[in-house]
Amino acid sequence: MREEYPRRYSSILGRDMECAVFRADTPSDIDHSKVCLAFPPQSGRHWDFKNFGMVECARPWIESGQLFLISVDGIDGETWDAWGDPRARIELQELWFHYVVDELLPEYTGDGKKAMTTGCSMGATHAANFFFRRPDLFDGLLALSGIYNAQAFFHEYCDDLVYANSPIHFLPNMPADHPWMDLYRQSQIITCVGQGAWEDELLYSTRELDRIMTEKGIPHWADYWGYDVNHDWPWWRRQMPYFLDNLARKGYL
Repeated sequence: MREEYPRRYSSILGRDMECAVFRADTPSDIDHSKVCLAFPPQSGRHWDFKNFGMVECARPWIESGQLFLISVDGIDGETWDAWGDPRARIELQELWFHYVVDELLPEYTGDGKKAMTTGCSMGATHAANFFFRRPDLFDGLLALSGIYNAQAFFHEYCDDLVYANSPIHFLPNMPADHPWMDLYRQSQIITCVGQGAWEDELLYSTRELDRIMTEKGIPHWADYWGYDVNHDWPWWRRQMPYFLDNLARKGYL
């Protein structure tokens, strides 16, 4: 497995941004690999997915060339997980969103090549947000223990951008004939959450998203693990290979 740590200037954010790339040793692997954006946990960085063992869990699919993993750098400490003017925070979040989809992602995907998203905890929050906002770019979601309501981080404050980053709010209002609906139905959507310690709010949010997708007729797999399954890395390290194996068996990877 090859590791790369590119650093590039983002004209959208006006700063250098980093990421971590994990790929097979074969130079042409990106031509047939599924590109996957992995988002860090709350206020995390691009090295967290490796440091907490998630890359090792995905190693078999990376080394086989089925998966091309890009660990994204986050700025939660300035946006979702921060204090200060909420409008300024959500505007910066929106710039980060566009950095990812307009600058980072195109470096690794060609015309018409769709990627998938994944993450744990707030990483799952971001993964779902990117997927549901841009199913023209993403056709897969693997979200582990996420919360899908942006107001959980902006509290009473809500404006057009908070709404646009909150799937639990914008999905119910999406018309049945919206072109995104057909794209959702052609995608692989997996959400998973435990029912143990520190999962209460995440469990509620996952059930809400599950209910909304069911009402909208969007095929998905919402998997609820046991009452001993806590909001913590050891469980996410068990879940990740379980679901990647399922996706590979389906021929998605």
